[in-house]
This record gives sequence, structure tokens and C-alpha cells, in this order.
Amino acid sequence: MVTEAGNPEVVVEASGLVKVFSDFWMRAKARAVDGIEFSIRRHEIFGLLGPNGSGKSTTIKLILGLLRKSSGRLVVLGRDPSDVAIKRRIGYLPEESYMYRFLDARETLDYYGRIFGLGAATRRRRVDELIEMVGLGNAAHRPVGEYSKGMTRRLGIAQALINDPEFLILDEPTSGLDPIGTRQVKDLLLDLKRRGKTILLSSHLLGDVEDVCDRMVILYGGRIRAEGTSEELLRDTAHTMIKTGRLHEGTLKEIEKILGAREGFGIDRVENPRQRLEDLFLQIVERARQEQIATSGAGAGGPTARFLLGEETEGTGLVEELVRGRDEPKVPVVAAPVEKPPATAAPATREVLDELLAPKPPAAPSAPAARAPARPKGVDEDVIRGLVDEGEGGRGGHGS
Repeated sequence: MVTEAGNPEVVVEASGLVKVFSDFWMRAKARAVDGIEFSIRRHEIFGLLGPNGSGKSTTIKLILGLLRKSSGRLVVLGRDPSDVAIKRRIGYLPEESYMYRFLDARETLDYYGRIFGLGAATRRRRVDELIEMVGLGNAAHRPVGEYSKGMTRRLGIAQALINDPEFLILDEPTSGLDPIGTRQVKDLLLDLKRRGKTILLSSHLLGDVEDVCDRMVILYGGRIRAEGTSEELLRDTAHTMIKTGRLHEGTLKEIEKILGAREGFGIDRVENPRQRLEDLFLQIVERARQEQIATSGAGAGGPTARFLLGEETEGTGLVEELVRGRDEPKVPVVAAPVEKPPATAAPATREVLDELLAPKPPAAPSAPAARAPARPKGVDEDVIRGLVDEGEGGRGGHGS
């Protein structure tokens, strides 16, 4: 899709974007977005940062078409944000997930799948993959009203992905998640980026943004205060760091003498490197999982859903046809008659059956009713009656 600027690589383009909230008398009350300019390129993770009240949520709502801009220019997927045609190509996770509390996880995802017009077979397959991916397999049949905040957040992420969106907007996606869920969300975002998705990420957790975002802007008071890549914004040009193996005390003293003689300063600090707390936490959890220690609630989650990786294929088997047929009008099917194999019986019983199945001459109206031939001993009356009915039905004869 080509934007109005003619650049097919731009998914969102904002120029001089302004949003002013007014009171009842249309007097300007708050200038939430004040002339910001930025672009989100295709196949990148773009970070939107800032403290509370900086304009992040307002900007997201403008992109979604939930609010109208006061002035400026905003293009999303080559169209105006209010165009309904682009909604199918967008997935959105709001800051607070509001779900129907009496539906379970499967019913919730199936409901959103129906909104996007997905077929029954596709919905069933995607729901199973997403529930496994976000780690809700053990709680898939529990009402959403019983979920913790973290479990509800996991379900919200699955809901945002049910339509396999081209452009994904996530507002505080790791809010309420434990470190396992947080790491899983970051890994998922990187997988989606490799698949070619475009992602807008808004978060207060700066470490999460630093780990996954290609570029970012920092808002304050409705204006952009800084923008660029993580490397550009975080580079500390006032210091130099050299990482080596462990050095002896004498070596450190020699290095400090050289620095003092050539650079005019010594070593500020010598310390052993530390691992990240997130890595330590995940190592402890993994060891506990290997010891098969029981836990409840949400699990660690499974691999990224196949349809999000572009591996989804429509089923052609009998089961898929039956599932697909549940949403299609029923067509009556007339089964072809099936010839039955000839019955085998003992020689003595065969004579009795032939006699019973032989056509009988019609009786005169005034003649007394013919007396039924005597049945051989040991023959079950119900069995003979069933054989007679079956034989006459197969020959097209009439009942006696």
C-alpha cells in the first residue's frame, strides 16, 4: 500500500499532528498532542515512550481513528485513520483489557474471530494455537472473571493476534505479567518482526522497549523531546568501557599508570560483571520446572502460533470438511442402496428359510385363513420374523 506521500515503506506518517480537548462551550481545555511529527516504517518495532499524561494514549487513539485530530496530517496504511477498510489489518491491545467475564478463553477468542469473519475451521485452529502460545492451556475453560490480571493480559495479547494483523499496536503489553510472561512477549515481538509485521509499542518499562525496539520517540507535554534508535539515544560518549578476562592487581596498576601518563586520569572503577536479574529469575524457574514442581494458573507458554509465522494452511481432510460444514447450510444427502452379502446358514435352516420366503398364492376372500406351517423346534420366532421382513424388503415382495 502506498501512502499519500508515495512511500510504500511507511505504515504510519504524522506531520504537525495536534489534538486539543475542549469543554462544553468548545473552549480549549487541554492540548494533549502538540504538533508532533514521526513515521513508522514497515517491518520495524517502534517505541512510544513518555510519563503519564505525555500524550501516548491520545496518539494511539488518533492512529486507531477513535479520536479525530484537531489539525495536522495523519496517514495509516495509506488511508485516513477513520477508514473502516484498514481495521481488518490492525491488531490492538489496549492498556486495560475488558473481557466478558462469563466467557472462557476459548469462547472469547472464538467471539473475536467471528467479528473478523473467520471460518469455523480457521477459528478453531487459531484459538488452539494462541491459547498454547500464551500459556493458558490449563485455564482455557475457566471463566475470564476468575483470571488474574496477568492471565487476562495474556488473553488480551491472544485477542489482538486472532486476525493475524499486518500492523500491531500494543499499549503496555507487559503490564501485570510475571518475568516469564514478559520475556515471552518480547520474544513474540521479535518473531513477529522477523515475519514482517509492523509493531507500535507503548510502555513504561523502559528495559522492555530497549530490548526490542528499533526506533523510538520520547514524549513529554504532548511534544517529542527525543527520537532515534536505541543505540543513538543510549550511547554514553563521556566514558570508554573495555571488557577483558580477569586481570591481576599488578596489571591494573600498570594500566592506571599508563592512563595517568597519557590521558591525565586514572581508572574510575573496577568491578566484576553482573548478570541481569531477569536472566537469573528465568534460570531458577527453569530448574524448578525440570524438577517437575507443580504450579497453578498460567504456564510458561508455547511456541509462536503457526499462523502468525505464515505456516497456516487450510485443512482438506474429512474432519476439516465436517467442521466447516457446521457454519454452512445443510444439504440433504441421499445414500445409494448397498447390496448386502448373501446370508449363510446351515443346510437344515436354509430349507426352512426358503419355504418361508417363497411367494404364496393369494387367498380367496371367502376362504378361511390359511394355517401357518409349523415351526421347527429350537428356532427363535423373533429371528425368523426379522429374516422374513429383511428378505421380502430385499426382493421387493409384499408381506403375507
